[in-house]
Amino acid sequence: MTKQLHYQQLGSGKDILLIHGLFGRLENLNMVAKALSENYRVTSVDVRNHGDSFHDSVMNYPTMAQDVVNIMHQLAIDSAIVLGHSMGGKIAMELALTSPERVEKLIVADIAPVEYPPHHKQIIAGLQSIDLAAVKVRKDADNQLSQYVDDVGVRQFLLGNLSANNGQFSFKCNIENIANNYANIMKTYSGNNTYNAPTLFIKGANSDYILPEHRAEIVRLFPQSRARVIQGAGHWLHAEKTVAFNRSVISFLATH
Repeated sequence: MTKQLHYQQLGSGKDILLIHGLFGRLENLNMVAKALSENYRVTSVDVRNHGDSFHDSVMNYPTMAQDVVNIMHQLAIDSAIVLGHSMGGKIAMELALTSPERVEKLIVADIAPVEYPPHHKQIIAGLQSIDLAAVKVRKDADNQLSQYVDDVGVRQFLLGNLSANNGQFSFKCNIENIANNYANIMKTYSGNNTYNAPTLFIKGANSDYILPEHRAEIVRLFPQSRARVIQGAGHWLHAEKTVAFNRSVISFLATH
């Protein structure tokens, strides 16, 4: 039997799928889901090895895109508008390029279709170093993680994965599977397909995930793409500038 992703649905109408990023969970996009659910049926998913979805030692973009196809099939969604942030954006791009009939429109938040150099090694080492048996309250985990990760906001985001059950803490995301597949997660689509439907790339002005040198590859793979820049936002643009982000999405959907 095919393993299915954990999901949450809000609203009714035309379908939109939301896909979160690395070390995230579907709740990260709740403010986007809430705004869009006023006019659409929004399905948010936890990707494999994250949130309340299943854990699996295989983790690459073709497999994660197939997970999305499987949940769409289960929910009788023939095609949908698909929005993904960061790693979720790469899953969304993979889905659009390999199963274009499933993706009516594509929205990619602060990621490009390129291979990135490793840049989460401290985070992975920090998460692996946490002695969960010694964690009695969340602050204990934060103290341990602070030895590796300086940024308080990043630590809060990561420790959102901590789950307490009868006083025992555990991680919802499977850190070992993520670490073992990290090279795959940095990779990008390697085929020759193009996606010829309306596409929006949204960049955080203060983020370096989408750079001018990525433009040629974006246009090659997504010839109908356009770009929006959210001023005053970094990589977590949907959380930092929620109103501006949602406005960009809604405006794009209304005019394309």
